[in-house]
Amino acid sequence: MRISQFAQFGWAAMPSLDPLIEAARDAERRGFHGFWIPNVFGIDAMTALAVVGHETQRIELGTAVVPTYPRHPAVMAQQALTLQTASQGRFSLGIGLSHKMVIEGMFGMSFEKPARHMRGYLEVLAPLLRGEAPGEGGEFTWRGQLAFDTPAPSLVIAALGPIMLRIAGELSDGTITWATGIKTLESHIIPAIREAAKAAGRPEPRVVAGLPVVLTADVEAAREKLARRLGMYAQIPSYRAMLDREGVEGAESIALVGDEAQLRADLQHLRDIGVTDLVAVAEEPETLDFLQSQI
Repeated sequence: MRISQFAQFGWAAMPSLDPLIEAARDAERRGFHGFWIPNVFGIDAMTALAVVGHETQRIELGTAVVPTYPRHPAVMAQQALTLQTASQGRFSLGIGLSHKMVIEGMFGMSFEKPARHMRGYLEVLAPLLRGEAPGEGGEFTWRGQLAFDTPAPSLVIAALGPIMLRIAGELSDGTITWATGIKTLESHIIPAIREAAKAAGRPEPRVVAGLPVVLTADVEAAREKLARRLGMYAQIPSYRAMLDREGVEGAESIALVGDEAQLRADLQHLRDIGVTDLVAVAEEPETLDFLQSQI
């Protein structure tokens, strides 16, 4: 299982990209496999990672995740392939539907039939990333070519429900999850996407699990702190469904929290069930040091 860092840039205004670049360089120095950032209401993730790609040498760079609705799939492909070029082939494109309250409430766009939207989107995006021409007649139209000489980036989808997992298994390289605990990964996410990929004749899918990680001797205090920061996720329908499957009230309950022995056991459990990548939300230096020791 590869261990990467999730850096929470993108929520607040940034006068410079220097802190992001330094965080990526630190992750690379520590030996983390990847460095992932969200695309929310601050910096544009792919634009920022193109700069980071020019300032790093080895580390994988990923988006977790870029919303599909505001970007035509050909525009998404063009930007992703530009980033892939800037990073010398180290980019992983994580995309997702976002949420109804964002797409309808903020963008003023329809969120009707999101699964159909994603299937149609991937039918154009995935071939373009591979340098192929998409088929005709789907939900999205693209007539033309993109001029790139670079391998396709890894493409993972924020897929949690059964229909979205089937689409991800059929048309992408895997899934990237959030607010999803170990039990749900083992019993729902991994079997569903593996079955879909196998039925479509595709390779074993990536399962990229985004999870908070805290090394601490005071588990109760750490979870209380996480609850204050992560409380909103329990109110979002797609995440609420995963927390209900897990049998917990809030996202703080699915975080990896404890001493070194507990965290080592949790990491091994993730490996055993088939998680291919852990993208750890870990801010405390001692937690980063511990994760570094597990690479």
